[in-house]
Amino acid sequence: MTIFLGGRSRAETGNVISMDRFRSGRSVSPIRQAEAYWSALRRQGDVPKRSDIDPRGLENILEYTFILERIAPGVARFRLAGNHLSRILGMEVRGMPVTALFSAMARAEAAAALEHIFLAPAIAELSLISANNSGAVPQVEARTILLPLKSDQGGVSRALGVLVADGPLGAGGLRFDIASSNLRKIDARLAQSNVEPALGLAEDQARISRNAPGLRVVSRED
Repeated sequence: MTIFLGGRSRAETGNVISMDRFRSGRSVSPIRQAEAYWSALRRQGDVPKRSDIDPRGLENILEYTFILERIAPGVARFRLAGNHLSRILGMEVRGMPVTALFSAMARAEAAAALEHIFLAPAIAELSLISANNSGAVPQVEARTILLPLKSDQGGVSRALGVLVADGPLGAGGLRFDIASSNLRKIDARLAQSNVEPALGLAEDQARISRNAPGLRVVSRED
């Protein structure tokens, strides 16, 4: 099945950047692969557009990949997400705020990192550890990278993300604390983000499909 991340297919333009050109064996992590792909899409140091992202270029890491949309200061929701993220949360994540990944104590820091990504703009890398007070369940470590994207209207209000968890996911329902964060500002000459009209978070939730590979389309982007 062909999955399109945006409103138009890259097949129409013939402009596909494959991850294979960046791969150096299995030692290259999904996070580094995603950053290399995103960097290859930049033109003269600019932030890539959301419509530049082609799933064929991320084919071997789609299960770890997601797209965020900024809908208010410090608030972003999942527009698309791979099955790995759905397994972590134990549910389909479409329409959910990204803060659903984090414990109550970590959400303010996560929201601040989001604002930095969209307004600086900046790349964020976070090291995460599952919030576990009882010690009865093994802790899960995870890493994520968030890479800013422009909407077709020109504002930096989208982000390409990859999250990889290492440890037993069980039935899901995990929430994470932030163990460390690294924010890297890019190209200070770029215009700041414009917040586009919020569409709300009241999208129907669906049961997780553990047999469906790749990304699940939430709704069509502009």
